[in-house]
Formats: sequence, C-alpha cells, structure tokens
Amino acid sequence: MEKRVIVIGAGIGGLAAAASLAAKGLDVTVLERSPTIGGKMRSVSVDGVPVEAGPTVFTMRWVFDELFAEAGTSLEAEIGLQPASLLARHAWNERERLDLFADIDASADAIGTFAGAREANGYRRFCARASEVYRTLEGPFIRADRPSPVDLAQRVGLSGIGSLWRIQPFATLWSALGEYFRDPRLRQLFGRYATYCGASPFEAPATLMLVAHVEQAGVWTVEGGLSRLAGTVAGLVERQGGTIRTGTTVVRIVVEGGRVAGVELADGERIAADAVIANVDVAALGAGLLGPGASAAGDRVPARERSLSAATFCLTARATGFDLAHHSVFFSADYRAEFDAILRGRHLPPDPTVYVCAQDRDGDGGSAPDGPERLLLLVNAPADGGERQLASREIAACETNILRKLSACGLTLEPTGSATITTPEDFAQLFPGTGGALYGRASHGWTATFKRPGARTRVPGLYLAGGSVHPGPGVPMAAQSGRLAAAALCADLDSTARSRRAATSGGTSMR
Repeated sequence: MEKRVIVIGAGIGGLAAAASLAAKGLDVTVLERSPTIGGKMRSVSVDGVPVEAGPTVFTMRWVFDELFAEAGTSLEAEIGLQPASLLARHAWNERERLDLFADIDASADAIGTFAGAREANGYRRFCARASEVYRTLEGPFIRADRPSPVDLAQRVGLSGIGSLWRIQPFATLWSALGEYFRDPRLRQLFGRYATYCGASPFEAPATLMLVAHVEQAGVWTVEGGLSRLAGTVAGLVERQGGTIRTGTTVVRIVVEGGRVAGVELADGERIAADAVIANVDVAALGAGLLGPGASAAGDRVPARERSLSAATFCLTARATGFDLAHHSVFFSADYRAEFDAILRGRHLPPDPTVYVCAQDRDGDGGSAPDGPERLLLLVNAPADGGERQLASREIAACETNILRKLSACGLTLEPTGSATITTPEDFAQLFPGTGGALYGRASHGWTATFKRPGARTRVPGLYLAGGSVHPGPGVPMAAQSGRLAAAALCADLDSTARSRRAATSGGTSMR
C-alpha cells in the first residue's frame, strides 16, 4: 500500500523533503498556513513591485543539484543561475572600502592593497583553514544524521581526529580570526559570518569560518530571487504527484497508540498519515503549538538562547554616490558594542551594521540600473518579538540610523515611496514559537551545534526539517535537513516493512 506522508510547512526544508519523498513514489501532501509557499524565502510587494524580503545569498548548490537529480531533472533546466565573481562590497566610511571575490587571488590582492601584505598572507592561511574545516565536516556532519560529539569523532575515524581538533571546536570565531588578521576591520568582516547563523562572532564557534570556503566554492544570483527558487521546488513536488495546500492551518499533530496517526486542521478536518514531517521551528513544537502529543519532539528555547532576529526595510529607491554591488555591507564603528546592545541590552543598536541587497544588480559589480531599483536593507535585532513589540519611535530611530550609516559611507537613497518594514514582532507572527528568531537556537558555544535536534524524534512517525534542526540554518542547510528527514523516514518505513515480513513469514499476520 502506498504510504501517505504529511509535511507541515512549505519552507524550503519542507519542500525539499516533499520533493525527495515524491520522487520515491510516496503520497505526499504539504500543508502551509500562509497563502504563499517559501517560508522565509519570501518577497513582499512595495507599491506593486515584488522585492525579496528573505535570504538573498545562494551557496552550496550541490544540495539542490542532488535534489533535482533525484527528480530526473537539473537545477539549470529549471531556473536561471549566474555565478557571482564579486561576493560582496564592504565599507566602513567613505574612504575605507573592500571588495571580496570568488577568486582567492583577487581577494588577496584587494586585501593587500587595503591592509597590507601581512593581512593578505593571513587571508590565504584563513582560506586554507576554512577549506579544511569544511572538508572535515561535510561528510560526517552536513550530509549525515545529527551526531553527538562522540559520534562525530567516530565518524571521522582515527585518521581524521587531527583534522577535527584543528578546526578549533572550543575557540570562538572572533578569537580564531585573531590568528590570521591583526586589522580589526578584517576581523569584523569575517566575523560577520557568524550572523549567517544568527550568532555573535564573540560567542560563535570557530568552525563557522567554513562559511568562507562555502562562498569561495560558489555564490550564485538566482533569476527571480530565492523566493522563485522555492516556487521551483514546489513545482517539482507537484510534477511528481505531490499536493501542496496553502492557507491550511494545522492545529494538532495526532498521536495515537504512541505514534503519529495524522494531523487535524483548524476547520476540524483530520487527515490520516503514516508519517509527518514538521517543517516548523522546534520551539513551536516544544511550546505545544501543534498539540501535546508532539511537544516531546520539540525544544524549549529561552529568549536569551535564541538566534538573532532582524529589522528589514524593503523599498524602491534611486541610489547615488556609493556604487552598490548585489551584496553590500556597511559596518558599525564598534562591533562588540553592536552585539552587546542586541544580546545584552536587548535593543536595536544605535550604530548598526547594515546589509543591502541591490536586487537589480548582477553578481559581477555591474552598473546601476536606470531609475529606481529594488533594495533590501537589514540590521540585526534581538529576538524578543514574542515578548516585546518595538515602539514606532524605535523603528523610526532605526531607519534614521541606517540612513545615517549609509550616508557616512557615501550612499544616498531617494525612496520612491514608503518602505515595507518587517520587525522581530512581525517575524514572531510569521513563524510562531520563535519570538522572531530567524535561525532557531543561537550557535553560541561549541555544544550549541549538538543541541539542535536531528530528523528523528521521540515520537515514532514524526520527523523534523528546517533551519532550527540539524545541520543548521540557511537555505542550503535547511534544504539538506529536508533531504535528511526524507531519508530517515524512508529508512524507517523500509525497516518496519521488513520486520513485519519477517514476523509473519510462514504464519498468520498479527496486525
């Protein structure tokens, strides 16, 4: 009999799981409470113009190459991709600017001009170490079920223990960067990689330097943005026979006889299933938002252990002065003070680091478009959206501080209208149980990685996917979590089927 699987949530983790399961012939239904799919991979309308309001960086494309190959197609056949030669443009003021490139030699030359030969040499050593960290962790960690520290040591084997130790699991990213860079601006630049996981560079583990290798392995711009990529994966699900229902709220995961039996919807409809994949934040499960039967599968994350949230401003504007790249970063004058304000003071920093995605510019640092362009402006914020709503004056002050920072770096924006603003409170409403945290539990300390749950849960038949579970946050990692959930589910169904056949061989079925 064909097995039926319900996937709760049409974020990229849930969509990837559904695509993988549908390719294997399972009956898959995705239930999404929002009117659109994609989760955090979303766009918003600004005066009728769609502007990407979620993730904007596409890396680790092998995850999607393999996902699409399972379905008998390819990523290139389904969506337009352009490799970026210019990774990002960085500025501290009008004079201090630095471009990083996909080519290590080009970046080293730029760093040499910016900060001297010693720093350029440190960058090369840093890249070599980042590559080693990634190679050490890809197979036994990123591609595999969630390990414990002992499991990870066993997976790398005796020959890999030295490499595992060299990735400095007990050091912070900030302290490790001091081994490669004396220039505080470069430590700030590469320390920003911690924010890709919603963490502070002063508390995140040094293993996050692997982000440098991930970017050098390839950054692509996606035609139509990452929200379109989510739509493309959704199309893959449906072409393989899967069903996606938007505007459908699951209020309870039904557990009977100690295992999952299906789900119950807000309108009272009950859908039976052999298994359920919850592509929701694990904090929502832990808080009982999907029923008491599933709460044991979740995690209770205290407010101060949550990852970062954000305040985002989507707008169309004429940009003059500073030559924006597709990705540009404008740094605060005091990085430690910025994170102290967010994580200890629990307020928006008065001098924020501002990320700008100029969505109409390509990944090669091409010329500005004629007329207004679509922009996403983002600053980090505390994930207190479930407890405290930002006052309008705080949001207005944040917008003023952003424009002041951009102006100090030479960029002038002339908006064509009002920005569409998303605050931590808005994110908390979009993603229940999170308090606005965008990346689940913060990756602070060497044990944080191992606190993220894996695909399998304590509730038989219930599996997890998404950025709050193993292997971690970010578009490719969340998609990989969906693939791992699908693989675990199929393995368990196969194991159950084989055990039943063995138990009934030569006799009468006891079911």
